[in-house]
Amino acid sequence: MWLIWVLCHLSAPEPGLMACLPISRAAESRFEFESKHMGTTFRIVLYAADKEAADAAAKAAFARVAKLDGIMSDYKRDSELMRLCAKFAKEIGEPVPVGEDLFTVLQKAEELSKTSDGAFDVTVGPVVQLWRHARRTQQLPEKDELAAAMAKVGYRNVQLDAKARTVKLLKPGMQLDLGGIAKGYAADAALRLLREKFGIKAALVAAAGDITCGDPPPDKDAWTVDIAPIAKGQKPRSLKLANAAVSTSGDLEQFVEIGGVRYSHIVDPKTGLGITGRRSVTVIAKHGVTADSMTKAVMLMPREKALDLVERTPGAAAYTVIVGKDGKLETTQTKRFAEFTK
Repeated sequence: MWLIWVLCHLSAPEPGLMACLPISRAAESRFEFESKHMGTTFRIVLYAADKEAADAAAKAAFARVAKLDGIMSDYKRDSELMRLCAKFAKEIGEPVPVGEDLFTVLQKAEELSKTSDGAFDVTVGPVVQLWRHARRTQQLPEKDELAAAMAKVGYRNVQLDAKARTVKLLKPGMQLDLGGIAKGYAADAALRLLREKFGIKAALVAAAGDITCGDPPPDKDAWTVDIAPIAKGQKPRSLKLANAAVSTSGDLEQFVEIGGVRYSHIVDPKTGLGITGRRSVTVIAKHGVTADSMTKAVMLMPREKALDLVERTPGAAAYTVIVGKDGKLETTQTKRFAEFTK
């Protein structure tokens, strides 16, 4: 799973799925909820007329996230994703029909793979498995193991048929990993359900660092979201978001140091190696699925190409931080980023 860390201006609720007491006396009051899904804690903040309405809406939103977890997890052997990959474990078979959610995410992934020249690639699963083992054992993957895993990587080996809504994997043993896109999609889906089924427009859904915002709270023009610093001495940066999403990727916690080299959990699909050095990327976009996935692409692409990709994406902005060996910070931001810090 990708580690992403963004801190919201939200008070911490008690563990489990429960609502805090309303903290506003306006016509709509603020309620907060949390529930564990996709290997992290999802939080929902929403404004509703009363506790009963808020409880019902949050329960339905978390049920939607749980369903998506059952579709896209690469940890659950019976997930739709894992069943799809199992169909092609030993040989290339016929295209497999899949559900709308899984197909939509695979389409979004394919689009970004093309525009990022393969920097984002959900077929990197076999290599990710090796690096998960490397973090546990503190040993680099064997060269032959890495080569065998890399032979199964390549987004062009995923064949999508939109008309039939089918997927075909063109190499036996391919493993798809949606860890860099699924949480953003799930946050979008939960927010959409709150709006369309319950009429709740002022809401925020946070999946660890993947945060999707709807309309701002009553009497506010935006939600305030803080980007956590990557290094000592760096101050948090506050963002103002409404009907937008933000995601941050980096190696603050998930990394392994072997032979004096620090390898991130974020794997380059072109080399099969975890990226080295300390860095973080924050992307703001219109939707969580875009912000979530684009942080990984920007992390791996050459700087100028990455910033150009963000600039060409409507409504998107990015902020990057690289920590040098001397501890000095090198920061870069796209032109639109300043619009969200005012």
